[in-house]
Amino acid sequence: MKWPFSLLLAVLWLLSLSAAHAQTRYLTKTGKVSFFSATPLEDIDAHNQQVAAVLDLGTGQLAFSLPVKGFIFKRTLMQEHFNENYLESDKYPKATFTGRFVGLDAATLATPGPHAVQAAGDLTLHGVTRRIQVPASLELKGGQLVATAAFTIASADYGIEIPLLVRDKVAKTVTVRVDLTCAPMASVAGSPR
Repeated sequence: MKWPFSLLLAVLWLLSLSAAHAQTRYLTKTGKVSFFSATPLEDIDAHNQQVAAVLDLGTGQLAFSLPVKGFIFKRTLMQEHFNENYLESDKYPKATFTGRFVGLDAATLATPGPHAVQAAGDLTLHGVTRRIQVPASLELKGGQLVATAAFTIASADYGIEIPLLVRDKVAKTVTVRVDLTCAPMASVAGSPR
């Protein structure tokens, strides 16, 4: 069967559109979230490299989820206190964020370098959901989407109680850092498992 040239061009054009659409969605299963808090007693520093995230540049939507028990501390005892006494990770095993990028111009991402945006949405932690808006940065680099954000949250906003014994020695806020390096979803979906 011989295809008419115009039909062949139309099919190729449609395929390029679907490929371009697929390139607007990015995914990672190994994103990083860390938090830090300076205290008179001891600095609190923890890292989690089990963050699953999906970012869609076409719609501006983003979502990520992480297991609370995935946070690793320098001291095992501090990690146990974090999971048992503060975040109650057996009762609230996940932290999530769903929202969208504000000020995102997907066309601008084609120019090299990081681009400032805002991420606005619902952060759920310790069973409490709060609307937040934080500064973020997006950059297309080597075919991947690199997204970063740094912001401060107050433990009281999420119903996290600090025991009276250490209340004066523990900071009321923590600085959270999000680092995501996401691959195009088409290449992730097509890769072997």
